[in-house]
Amino acid sequence: MDSPILFEKLYFMTTKIILLAHGSSDQNWTDTFVELAKPATQKDQNTTLAFMELSTPSLESKVKEAKEEGYDRVVVLPLFLAKGRHLRKDVPAMLKDYEEKYAIETQLLAPIGEHPILAAALTDIITDTTSDI
Repeated sequence: MDSPILFEKLYFMTTKIILLAHGSSDQNWTDTFVELAKPATQKDQNTTLAFMELSTPSLESKVKEAKEEGYDRVVVLPLFLAKGRHLRKDVPAMLKDYEEKYAIETQLLAPIGEHPILAAALTDIITDTTSDI
């Protein structure tokens, strides 16, 4: 029989969602992702934005913050169009390190570019931005 503590841990685990952008030394680039993430982060207090490199807040700082806030798990949604080297090697290695360092569970989702909703939105964007041409 499962222990009540194990049952409680499995069913009441808290999850922080981290939207992950690459990062850039160009503040204009960074600001674009802050604005892109704003509707999601304002709607859900369990959602935040982080950058893999070159910008703040860093992915590590957001994982550490999640643990300090009492979250048991972070789910990382990459704001990338495709799964290149960073998502195949670098980010998984970073998350593995953070799991050990902060005693927190992590999960890396597929990049938003692989989601069919983004492909459908592309048609709307084309229509919207070219309607006056």
